[in-house]
Amino acid sequence: MSHPIGAWSRLGEPRPRLGHSARAGWRSGDPLLDQVGNTPLLELRQLIRSRQVRVFVKCEWFNPGGSVKDRPALNMILEGERQGLLTAGKTILDATSGNTGIAYALIAARRGYRVQLAIPGNASRERLEILRSYGVELILTDPLEGSDGAIEAAREYFRRHPERYFYPDQYANPANWRAHYRSTGPEILRQTKGLLTHFVAGLGTTGTFTGVARFLKERNSSIQCLGMIPASPLHGLEGLKHLPSTLHVPPIWDEALADGRLEVETEAAQETARRLAREEGLLVGPSGGAAVAAALQVVRGLERGVVVTLLPDGGMKYLSERIS
Repeated sequence: MSHPIGAWSRLGEPRPRLGHSARAGWRSGDPLLDQVGNTPLLELRQLIRSRQVRVFVKCEWFNPGGSVKDRPALNMILEGERQGLLTAGKTILDATSGNTGIAYALIAARRGYRVQLAIPGNASRERLEILRSYGVELILTDPLEGSDGAIEAAREYFRRHPERYFYPDQYANPANWRAHYRSTGPEILRQTKGLLTHFVAGLGTTGTFTGVARFLKERNSSIQCLGMIPASPLHGLEGLKHLPSTLHVPPIWDEALADGRLEVETEAAQETARRLAREEGLLVGPSGGAAVAAALQVVRGLERGVVVTLLPDGGMKYLSERIS
């Protein structure tokens, strides 16, 4: 059932039709890679029953590599090539929790590079098998050290043999957040017809939040941009960082863009992921469940508004974990 919001009525516009926005214009010259971006925005119809608050989710598993990380990975690789840092014969090296690594692997296969990745050993079995299928060389790091351990390992490999590698360093590379500034942010604003009031995103590398929030704030400073983190240092939300306890706060993180910070327990994220599958038909990973759980926190404090959050990937890579 449709629930009209006053803003659309006042403007005399129909509710936004959810479809595709203009292409991000990556100019990669590759017909597969040029499909990155332009993902659909869908409204939650069952989890949200308010007549005055609407929640939309950006479905990033529609990217060719299956996650939001296709956007920054492609931009970082293209920038590396433009700057002469990534040349024939070099291996792409980075730390990842899985999704950026898969994006690197897909792009590298299309452009003729090898990939070597440092990844926590507790990454889901599906992610590890996907990476091995692409021929990626894996450096498995201590699960208890999380992404910090993977970052240290990647840096050490690069220190030993800098001539062998292109090290994008997704946590520090401005091409990460700029990918979202030029694509994800504009898409969200167009798809909500400029009526967006709140944006919520999980914090990992922080590139998604930083790029989208910077774009949105430049267009409309009244839009509330809220970052979401796991509720504790020990958590089961791959790809997300508990920033207060991390050894490596991403250099691209700009806290001034955040109007607030939301915390989500792993169990709440898993339960929300189950509800999304069973009530909305959206099979997502734990980080997607956490994003929607955070958006629901925002909804509870609103009388009216248009809230958008981002679902980083689908749930197929997590079926060996406890999301069913």
